[in-house]
Amino acid sequence: MPELVFFSGTMDCGKSTLALQIEHNRSARGLQGMIFTRDDRAGAGKLSSRLGLVTDAVEAAEGFDFYAYLVGHLSKGGRCDYVIADEAQFLAPEQIDQLARVVDDLELDVFAFGITTDFRSKLFPGSQRLVELADRVEVLQVEALCWCGARATHNARTVGGEMVVEGAQVVVGDVNAGDEVGEVGYEVLCRRHHRRRMTAATARAAALSPDVLPVPAEEFSDRPTVRS
Repeated sequence: MPELVFFSGTMDCGKSTLALQIEHNRSARGLQGMIFTRDDRAGAGKLSSRLGLVTDAVEAAEGFDFYAYLVGHLSKGGRCDYVIADEAQFLAPEQIDQLARVVDDLELDVFAFGITTDFRSKLFPGSQRLVELADRVEVLQVEALCWCGARATHNARTVGGEMVVEGAQVVVGDVNAGDEVGEVGYEVLCRRHHRRRMTAATARAAALSPDVLPVPAEEFSDRPTVRS
């Protein structure tokens, strides 16, 4: 039976690389897929991986109708055996509904790839709808790491190396960027350092001493003084 599968994870965990691998494996067996993406780092109409791999794709801009596009393609004699949708977090909920309809009515497998939460730890509407509708949700096993070495679970937006928690939900950028003054970038962090807004730049990760527990100063003010 065809499925709607959502592959999720933080930035830098290999989602686009896996999308390209699925495309390679299936095309090597004579299958023909249709690749869609939205706001890829390589530009419109591209699906790219940080490993340097890139392929052409259909840009699924705002208002794009997946179901109508595929029906039109098939009606003209085109072939499509499966669908890949990268950067699915940027899609509108109604576009996710269209992908589900592609699975149910056109009987095509749909593989969607995207991050689950934004830089504020809030669900992207597209990702939320995928969690609600997908036949399977697969969390990628290639773990991205926080600067401290712990497993990264949160995406942080940075400006000049400092974490920001306000602004538009979608601002295109990339990891390993944003250290210059005024430059927007992204960094993956563990929950603890996301809560503390401690990026690699602000924490001076290379020389950081072990974290001290955040105990309020007033807890020490009433303690008796020990004299020798």
